[in-house]
Amino acid sequence: MSPDLAALPDGDLADFAAAGQDRAFAEIMRRHRQRVYRLILANVGDPDEALDLVQETFVSAHGALRRYDRERPMSAWLSRIAINKCRDWARRRAVRRFLRLATSLEDIVDRHADERPLQDDEAASRMELARLSSAMAHLPASQREPLVLCTVEGLSQAEAAAVLSTSEKAVETRIRRARIRLGELLAG
Repeated sequence: MSPDLAALPDGDLADFAAAGQDRAFAEIMRRHRQRVYRLILANVGDPDEALDLVQETFVSAHGALRRYDRERPMSAWLSRIAINKCRDWARRRAVRRFLRLATSLEDIVDRHADERPLQDDEAASRMELARLSSAMAHLPASQREPLVLCTVEGLSQAEAAAVLSTSEKAVETRIRRARIRLGELLAG
């Protein structure tokens, strides 16, 4: 009889999954996919891209299960992989953006000139969320990542420092700078 996977700690699941038990890895994904998705979405701002990056994160995690350190929380290990996937995505996006600079500003203005302002509160909330997401996307990764880990994901500064391989003081400083920069971006 196989063990009740839902009752096992993450470390045991990792061992079973590394030994080829797909159901164990499916349980790891079930436990952590929403958190990984929120983390990635907060970093990339695009739900479709976030779904793709979640999949890439879990594919990478599956391939690296034998290197998982049971002394670290699974959530921190997966967060680290997810952050790296976001960084890779940002590099690819920068290249694509550079190649799209041929699009003139005039074309962009023409495309959006016919959009009408949305009237209801829900639309206003969506617009504010989109505005915040856009502002966060303009933050450098060094500021956005600790801000997302601590503010959106609820990690402590110590946990964020471990995920980002930096000091707690660096996390604290980067969050402070991110909040100042967000204030500037949203005010302007």
